Amino acid sequence: MNVPAVDYAAVFQALPGAVALVTPQLIYADANAEFLRLRGVVREQVVGRFVPEDHPEKDPSEPLLLRVLASLRQAAGTGERSIVALQRHDMEDPDQPGVWHERYFSMTNVPVFGSDGRVTLLLHRVEDVTELIRAREVALTLQEAMLPAPRPVGRHPAAVRYRPAAEALNVAGDWYDLVDLPGDRIAVAVGDVVGHGLPAAGVMGQLRSALSAASLVAEGPARALEVLGLYARTVDGAENTTVATAVIDWETGTITYSSAGHPPPGLLRRDGTVEFLDQATDPPLAARPEHAPRIQAVAAFREGAVLVLYTDGLIERRGEDIDTGLARLADSLARHQADDPEALADAVLNDLLPPGVATDDTALVIVRL
Repeated sequence: MNVPAVDYAAVFQALPGAVALVTPQLIYADANAEFLRLRGVVREQVVGRFVPEDHPEKDPSEPLLLRVLASLRQAAGTGERSIVALQRHDMEDPDQPGVWHERYFSMTNVPVFGSDGRVTLLLHRVEDVTELIRAREVALTLQEAMLPAPRPVGRHPAAVRYRPAAEALNVAGDWYDLVDLPGDRIAVAVGDVVGHGLPAAGVMGQLRSALSAASLVAEGPARALEVLGLYARTVDGAENTTVATAVIDWETGTITYSSAGHPPPGLLRRDGTVEFLDQATDPPLAARPEHAPRIQAVAAFREGAVLVLYTDGLIERRGEDIDTGLARLADSLARHQADDPEALADAVLNDLLPPGVATDDTALVIVRL
């Protein structure tokens, strides 16, 4: 079979992404049609120009330009790919002079080697991710609207947090809930729907509402999860959702809890020790071939203790055993034991999810008992 010769110049021009070729001396050697379209210029305005002069209207010390130049130099010097993190760069509307639009870009600089093994060119790729960012903002707004607003629960102080992943541009199905019950009792729950994006957020909203209603009428958290499990079998995308729920009763000083495949709640006692409530864990929702009753367990507490429920994004790390994450959580809780719930929630997130670490969405509930 005869393979036709490949016209790589034509391929370069036909690439759907915006790509330019830059020399190690930071001179534009070529640019494809999409790059020129994105920039609103013709080839003659780019090729042969020094990259720092690419935007003559910009201050040479403008942060975005400095980041791009640093990335290009890094790729040229190390021979390794260099990525410029997501950047905002407003652009003037070509049809409406003086009107500027908010835009977001990601950039990648890839070294191209010659026959002598040296870097001869840099492939500079620019991706406009504005619509993706806008879609994420809309989805996050929708997800936050589905979650209950922070509010007092009876007379007991509590704090809730939701933090999206640092690496993803998708929302997920994490949720939390607190429900007032008759007497001096509340039900607390966190859950995690498999998947990301609006479908997962939609399933999350349905399951959260269903568990909230079930908690008001069911005899204990195990029965509430049984009802939720039956409902999950009727909802596309709800299978394998994990949930942990607990009923706190201040009159009896007990926590009755049940888990559907979810990480165990943590009970921070007044002596600084942390007990993970793991004596009532069953498979995730709709994971069994046939519906079956669920189990629950009871733990006693004294006034001043703290109950913590969370989703797996708080403790799990790639390539790390879950016990390591649980130990990290226990250490953080013990060190900040004296804090009120709001301050404790912030401290735990700062300790376990410093900037750039989160690879999954996280929901967190802290209740002072």
